[in-house]
Amino acid sequence: MTTSLLIVGRGRMGRLVESIAPDYGFEVAGAIDLPEAAQPETWPRADVAIDFSVPDAVPSNLPRLAERGISVVVGTTGWQMHEDSLRARVEQSAIGVVASPNFAIGVNLFVALVERAAELWKNEPSFGAWIHELHHAAKQDAPSGTALALVTAMRRSGYEQPVDVGSTRAGHIPGTHTVGFDAVAETITLTHAARDRTVFARGALQAAAWLKGRRGWFTMRDVLGL
Repeated sequence: MTTSLLIVGRGRMGRLVESIAPDYGFEVAGAIDLPEAAQPETWPRADVAIDFSVPDAVPSNLPRLAERGISVVVGTTGWQMHEDSLRARVEQSAIGVVASPNFAIGVNLFVALVERAAELWKNEPSFGAWIHELHHAAKQDAPSGTALALVTAMRRSGYEQPVDVGSTRAGHIPGTHTVGFDAVAETITLTHAARDRTVFARGALQAAAWLKGRRGWFTMRDVLGL
């Protein structure tokens, strides 16, 4: 059975999601962008929405979608300061939400790998830890949501030493994240590099398919069973 999909944000990611949505069993009901976002009464009906808009739009768009009973996959980053209030709003509704700073399947497995690595290094103070992320020049938030998720994963493992985080914004880089552990005479690095943006669109569509029939707030860890 075909599931109807609403695309929120018609930028590069939104157009990419639209182009491959049929491969995942979705029928695109429509797309909203400025100025349509200011007129929610005109939004098409859909079973689920995928939001790759802008950070400032998420806190207003998500409650409007909840009011319409439309579950949401949130791929936008930079809005997390509003997460507590949005979670509370979702709990009052009948929708499901999958929110993640990065929907690439490999990145989410990479985060789990870094969490395990940090557990191994947490009792080795002779090593210093660092994260460096690179993205295209148009990306607004720095450090990236994925870099912050990596720090969170390391802390979750019990790693309490400082983690230096650096960002680069240049050209058209889809996204590269490196985690390193450095000592006096040796360095270990773990790197994930996205070669194009289709990995983010495919992960978001996989999450949207998984969300069918579910209620509550989820992440890609739930989708992938990590």
